[in-house]
Amino acid sequence: MNTEFVTCDLLDDNPDKELQVMCPSIDGKYFKSYGLRKTFGGQVVTVKCFEDNSRVKELLATDGTGKVLVVDGGASMRCALMGDMIAESAVKNHWNGVIIYGCVRDVDAIAELDLGVHALAAIPQKSNRKGIGEVDITLYFGGVTIHAGDYIYADNNGIVISKEKLVEA
Repeated sequence: MNTEFVTCDLLDDNPDKELQVMCPSIDGKYFKSYGLRKTFGGQVVTVKCFEDNSRVKELLATDGTGKVLVVDGGASMRCALMGDMIAESAVKNHWNGVIIYGCVRDVDAIAELDLGVHALAAIPQKSNRKGIGEVDITLYFGGVTIHAGDYIYADNNGIVISKEKLVEA
C-alpha cells in the first residue's frame, strides 16, 4: 500500500466524507506504534477475542495483501495477542498492519519487521489458545465503530476509519 499519507491531511482533504477518528486515550491507555512501518493502512478485517489469539494467528497466516487486521482484545492487559512469530507470519503473508485493542509481546523483534503495529501496551505473557474468537464482526472501541471491509489509516498522529478507500495502493 502507498504509505505516502498523513492522517491529518486525510481528514483535511476529505471534509465531505464521513471519517471517524479513534480516541487517543481509552481509559487512560494510549495506542503505541510497535512495528517498523510507522504509516500504514488498508481494508479492514475484524476479529474479536479476549485473551485468546487463535483467530489472530489463523488470519495472519492467510493472504493479507492490502489489508489491516483490527483486533478487539477487550483492552486486556493480562496477556499479548501477538508476538514476533505471528507478526513474522503477517509480513510473510503481505499484511499492511495490525491494530490491537490489547497487548503485544516481543516488541524489539516486532520493531524490526516491515509491518505496521499499533497496540495499547506490551506484556511478556502469551495468551492461551482455545480456538475462541469471532471474525468479520462489527467492533466498537476507541469511540468508533469499525466494520469488516472499512478502510483504516494509521500513523503517529492517530487512526482514521473510512467507509471508502482514500489512498490508492
